[in-house]
Amino acid sequence: MYLEGASLRMLALGFAAGLPLLLVLGTLSFRLREAGLERSTIGYLSWVGLVYGFKWLWAPLVDRMPIPVLTRLLGRRRSWLLLSQGIVVAGLVGMALADPRLALTPMVWCALAVAFGSATQDIALDALRIESASAERQAALAACYQIGYRLAVIWAGAGALWIAARMEAAPVLASGAAAYQNGAWQAAYLAMAASMALGVVTVLLAPEPAPVPLPAARNAGQWLRAAVLEPFADFLRRHGWQAASILALIAVYRISDVVMGIMAQPFYVDMGFSKDEVATVTKLYGVVMTLAGTFAGGLLALRFGVMRILMLGAVLSAGSNLLFAWLAGHGHDVAALIAVVSADNLAGGIASAAFVTYLSGLTNVRYSATQYALCSSLMMLLPKFVAGFSGRYVDAFGYAPFFTATALLGLPALLLVWLAARVTTRGGT
Repeated sequence: MYLEGASLRMLALGFAAGLPLLLVLGTLSFRLREAGLERSTIGYLSWVGLVYGFKWLWAPLVDRMPIPVLTRLLGRRRSWLLLSQGIVVAGLVGMALADPRLALTPMVWCALAVAFGSATQDIALDALRIESASAERQAALAACYQIGYRLAVIWAGAGALWIAARMEAAPVLASGAAAYQNGAWQAAYLAMAASMALGVVTVLLAPEPAPVPLPAARNAGQWLRAAVLEPFADFLRRHGWQAASILALIAVYRISDVVMGIMAQPFYVDMGFSKDEVATVTKLYGVVMTLAGTFAGGLLALRFGVMRILMLGAVLSAGSNLLFAWLAGHGHDVAALIAVVSADNLAGGIASAAFVTYLSGLTNVRYSATQYALCSSLMMLLPKFVAGFSGRYVDAFGYAPFFTATALLGLPALLLVWLAARVTTRGGT
């Protein structure tokens, strides 16, 4: 099942989906902190990620609207994938050429373009994944997507840092770290833009999934109702009063990880970890641990059920943030960093595998792009908004209290998973 064409294509497209995210969030935060920007500014700039939280607004267009010429040549899903990938590449090139020390505005606009293109790619890709295989094969596609995604995270994290480190003239600071050199980061971001070629080639070579029959619309009003209103109405009809608790669970399930993650990169810089140390431990080894967690989460979900592993992931994800609070007081210690990152990323992988499977099961294939976009948007909206204030919180209270507070943010998710599990058990599904 994992070696089938659909699974291998999802592996490559998962790579294309995972590449942009760190480049406008984690890796960018490291770059900006090294360039001397304030933590509060970096926190506010994380609101670029809110674009992902509003992608449901244009998901109906991706679901229904053809792109002139491209849709006729490639089909509905592949045409939107190719367009969105082009936007990502253009934005990454712009981020490469910008220098945040001279002017921050061009960097922000280019990051917004990358986020918009990436979010649009997610909409089309989630729909393609759901439409490319039957329900019993969705777990395999989700696992391959996650693996590809995490490999891209390695490249956009460790790869970008390693390229930037290799392109630096020489370390000039007492700590052994290099002073900010924009040319090194320029090379790194251009390499990331070129790496999107894997996704582009896959889209061009992949078959278009069989189109799902859609009700014909005789006028603009009917089209608007079918494309925009009906997917949300269908979700509410199918889930009834449970929809509110389901949406609340989606909104808060990953909040502890997302809010903590915005300050993780500035934390590494402030703790004196070099690019090579951060790249090796957090971006390479850490992502390997996430992949291990993803495999484990998928297997555990098959063995014990999605809801049990969803609860396990919520507990582990929130609890692992307390280890960062300990590390903040422990100081610069690579061995300690390895231990903390191991636990945190293993927990994150388990949670992600269970959560993607859970979200996929909530959608109706007739409205797959819009409904999945709604769910995945809610997953990011509240966490990204709260994360914008993370820099101010760290400035006021310090890193250790911040990491402890992010662990406490995960408590509501435990209650909501418990409620969702009770509903699922009673419903017999």
